[in-house]
Order: sequence, then structure tokens, then C-alpha cells
Amino acid sequence: MSSKSVQKEIEKLREQIDEHNYRYYVLDDPIISDAEYDALFLQLKKLEAAHPEFVTPDSPTQRIGAAPLKKFAEVQHAIPMLSLDNAFTDEDIRAFDQRIRDRLKTSATIEYCCEPKLDGLAVSIRYEKGHLVQAATRGDGATGEDVTENIKTIRMVPLKLRGEAPRIVEVRGEVYIPLKGFERLNAQAEKKGEKIFANPRNAAAGSLRQLDSRITASRPLEIFCYGVGVVEGMKLPATQRGILQWLAEMGLRVSAFVEAVKGVEQCLDYYRRMGEQRDKLPFEIDGVVYKVNSLAEQEKLGFVTRAPRWAIAHKFPAQEATTTIEAVEFQVGRTGALTPVARLKPVHVGGVTVSNATLHNMDEIKRKDIHIGDIVMVRRAGDVIPEIASVVKARRPHDVKKIVLPKHCPVCHSLVEQVEGEAVARCTGELVCPAQRKEIIRHFASRRAMDIEGLGDKLVDQLVDERLVASVADIYHLTQEQLENLERMGEKSAQNLLEQIEKSKSTTLARFLYALGIREVGEATAKQLALHFRTLPALQAASEEALQSVPDIGPVVAQHIANFFREAHNREVIHKLIKAGVHWPAVKAAENLSLAGKTFVLTGTLRDMTREEAKERLEKLGAKVAGSVSSKTSYVVVGVDPGSKLDKARELGVEVIGDEEFHRFLKKYE
Repeated sequence: MSSKSVQKEIEKLREQIDEHNYRYYVLDDPIISDAEYDALFLQLKKLEAAHPEFVTPDSPTQRIGAAPLKKFAEVQHAIPMLSLDNAFTDEDIRAFDQRIRDRLKTSATIEYCCEPKLDGLAVSIRYEKGHLVQAATRGDGATGEDVTENIKTIRMVPLKLRGEAPRIVEVRGEVYIPLKGFERLNAQAEKKGEKIFANPRNAAAGSLRQLDSRITASRPLEIFCYGVGVVEGMKLPATQRGILQWLAEMGLRVSAFVEAVKGVEQCLDYYRRMGEQRDKLPFEIDGVVYKVNSLAEQEKLGFVTRAPRWAIAHKFPAQEATTTIEAVEFQVGRTGALTPVARLKPVHVGGVTVSNATLHNMDEIKRKDIHIGDIVMVRRAGDVIPEIASVVKARRPHDVKKIVLPKHCPVCHSLVEQVEGEAVARCTGELVCPAQRKEIIRHFASRRAMDIEGLGDKLVDQLVDERLVASVADIYHLTQEQLENLERMGEKSAQNLLEQIEKSKSTTLARFLYALGIREVGEATAKQLALHFRTLPALQAASEEALQSVPDIGPVVAQHIANFFREAHNREVIHKLIKAGVHWPAVKAAENLSLAGKTFVLTGTLRDMTREEAKERLEKLGAKVAGSVSSKTSYVVVGVDPGSKLDKARELGVEVIGDEEFHRFLKKYE
């Protein structure tokens, strides 16, 4: 055969294979057997192998996967991939319909396009002149990951669009794994001794995000297309339903369950019909989606920050199953909150094997009358953590056990505190509890606390993970050598951090108290405590009654403070901090401070200091810094581009201080 004849034969085979792919995957109407299809595919592979100069990116043979990537590149979506608001009741949908008509200022019946809501992974596929050039995951809506090579392995995604295609079209769709494919995938994994997937959605997400697209090619991924992003070079149909028909004409797969309906009651009828078919479908859906059918009306309605106003997801009720609570354990969160978790006899719920369920808190346990040994109804909705919906009391065994809140933290053994009227119980070992360690260190080093510049989140993670810092006191014993051995920490970086740590030793009592992370003790409360007690020993020895004599401190905050200082572990860490050199100047009595009783308001940008620095300097002198101007304001400090506060000051006759005058004012009183 001549070179020209070979090229024609290759093109003919590609057209035949593309046509059969379209009939098989999109129309679900094959006209040849699998054996005949395989013979055509093999013939094409042989010709391309003998004539590699004719291989093109859109050839059906190029779906087998490429060499592994080192990482996914980022893709900026030209038009954001928005999320959808959720609705759970008929009343929610009727309210949605009413909002639509109110915004459009019409009493007419709205036409909607109804579609099943697949439980998969959203993607955007870009075609230029009909050829697939890029595919990306939704990511955060604005930026996704480039998964082009992986998308190409999905046979129902055309590498080349049929018929007349626009210059550019971004097709939006949902990638998923059908139920039978999911079962086969897990059976193969189990046979090989590999980890099995929890549910089809996780399997689809994991498969699409493989750096090696050859692995993706081996997974049974499928797709339904539901919309478009950027379109250039062609006028769009006037409706959402029309767009889906147009996509199907170009060879893209759309759901056969899409319907255009009139009015909210027909939407609800569609929802009920899909709910009845749900268990018979070959793929998982977790609800249906309603979209205003008219694109002109969609444009008028617009969108809010994260979701279009013209669409909503109507979720199906959570799926439930019964099982037994075998035990209850208490987990400690990063803020010290204790969460009871039920260990369940494993049960299959909504496509997932569930063995744990949150019990939220002791109030919830009491309200639902939950005991260890109870037979319970477990509810799961989408990716939400399973929860105990109710107890099947009619089947309660005689030997159930009461769930008791532990007196001591299961992690650090500090006392557990539950303030009256609060549902959440917490560990009081803030400064020593490993479960809270990273969060406490981050807070301690933050700008408004000890202000240790350079001690950021990632470095805190490293210091704790490498067991160099077990409590905030250990920060002051770090060495140059220890820091240099950490990832991304050279000699200069280590030296800079040590200088910042040394600098932080000189602070104020108010900052130190705030840095300790005592529950509900923010900056303002810490300042009040420092001014009232003036020394740390006096504060540590204060009773709850004495604490409540401080302005703005009620019984709950007083109890938090007293419990914190009552815990020996916390006092020990404070002792180590002071021994390491942390110190502060003596606190003057409030009435002896030079600006006591004066109220300042700041407006505009100050020349040589931030507003926060100005506020701190004024408060050290006993002044109060307010956010608004009133007749009780003593001075308004004005920087560049002042706001309406300046007008208010003039209106009330409040004294105004300019930038330069303010600097002289501070120097005089400091």
C-alpha cells in the first residue's frame, strides 16, 4: 500500500471505531459484536505501529495512558465551577420556586430542566476546533487539577467531537464508577490483597487523580455531561435542555433521565419518580437537580458567591440501617473538645461499610437515651459522618451499659471540664495535651500573642512531629542545630527564628495571658485580668468569685480560668516559661496610668505605625480605644484618608488629633 492509501485506511478505521464507540457508550445501541469491534481496533493498532508518522492525539488507540506525572498542574477555570445549594423538603423546593418567580417578577409557571444528581467527581473538558485539549477537576471552583491524560482513558469521552463543533467549548460533567464496575474493582483489589474502596465516589475520585494514567485506564470510569463553561464561535441553544441535546449531537454522553417540566409540582413529581427508581439504577445518585430551563432567565437570576440562584439540588433522605453499639470511646479534638464515638458492629449503609458513628456530646446521648449494647438506627447522607438516628428501644437487651463521661482526658489525663449549660466537655490540659498541642503552639506564637515571627503552621507541624516541642515551654530550648536539620530550614532561617524567639521573651502580662489559650480569654479579657490582678501569682490564686469581680467576666469564663490554673500540668508549663526567661514589666494600677478614663477613636492610615500598634500603645497608658465616635469620646486620631468618624467628631465637637500631633502626644505620656 502507498503511504497515502495507508493514511486513508487509518482515517477510515478511526471513523468506524469512533462511530461504534458513540453507538455503544452514548446511544447504548451497538450494531456490531465485541469481537468485531476488537478486530477493527487491532487492525488500527497494527497500521499505526507500522506507520507511527500517522498517529494523532485523537486516535482511539491513544486512550491507554501515558507515562506517570510527577504532580498535577493547576488549571484556572475561565468560568467558575460552582457548587449547588441543597434542599431536603418539598417546602424547600416550593420556596426556591417562589424566590425564582420573585426575582424574575413574574407569576407565570417556570419551566425547569430536571436531572439526576450523580455522586461522582465534577470535571471540565475543553475542546478546541472539536479536539480534546485539556481536562480539569473542579477543585475549589476557581482552580482545578489538570487530568487531561486520565480523562482521555474514558472511552465514552470523545477525543474528537462529531459534526460541526464551536471554536472552543468547555464541557462540564460528572465522572463516576457504575455499581457493577465498583464491585469488580473491589473484587480484584481483594484478590490482590490491596485496599478496597469504601464507595463508588471515592473509587472514582481516586481513579481520576492517579498520577499514572495507565492505572486510570484500568478503572471502569464513566461520565455524564450536564452543561458548558466557555463557548466561543457558536450561538448556544436557548435552554438547558437544548444544551444537553446539542452536547449529545456532538457525541457527548448525557443522561437519559433528563426531563423538562413545567412548575414546581412537576419538579416534585420527577423527584418522587427518580426516588422510586434509585435502587434499580446502575449508578449511585443522591438526589436530583432542578435548573431554570431558559438561559436568558438564568442570566437574569445570576449567582451568589458559591452557587447559582437558578439551580438547586434536591437531596434524597439519608440512608439508614440497624446495628449494635459495641463500645463508646472519647476522642479529643484540637480545641480540647471531647467527642463520644460509637464503635458499631459493621453494617452496610448507603454503599459504605460503617463501623463508627459520632454521638456528638453527652446531651445528645441523654436526649436519645443511648446505651452501650443498644440496637440503633444508623444514618448516613453523602459524605457526612454517620450518626445514630435513634435507638430501637423495643429490641433493647437487658444488659446495656450507661455511657459515662470520663473524669480525666483519655489523652493527657488532665481533668475534664463541663460547664453547666454547655453541651461540650473539654480537657483542661491546654498547655500539655498532645491532642491540642499543635493548635496551642500556633496560638502561642501568633502575632497578637507572643509574636514569634517565622514560627508558622508548617514549622509547628515539623517541630511536634519530630518531637522537638512537646509544650510551648520547649520553644525556648530549641537550638540552632535542631532547627537546621528540619526541612527547608537553613542556617540563616534557623538563626532568624532563634532571634525572634529570644525577642518574644520580653512581653506584657496581658499578651502572655492571651498566649496561654485559656478558653474564652481573648485579648480584651486578658487586658482586663492584667489590669485588675497586676501580677500572675495574684491571678493564679484568685477564686471564681474574685474573678467575677473583673469587668465583663461572668461565671462561665471565671470557671474556665480557675480550672486552667487549677491544673498542675498547666502551672508547670508556666513555671518553665518564666524560668526560660519570659518576662514583662510591672503592671501599674489602672487609675495611676496617664490616660486612664480617656477614650480614643482611630480613623485613617497612620504614618509610622499600624492601627493595631497605636491601639496597643494607648491601652498601655490606660486609655480605652473604641470603634465609634460618641459624646463620651475624648479624642479622635486622624490619619490619611479618614472615614466618616472625622465628620462625626466635628459634629459632636470632639477634639481631633492629627498624625504628627499624635506621635508627640504618645511620647509625652509614655
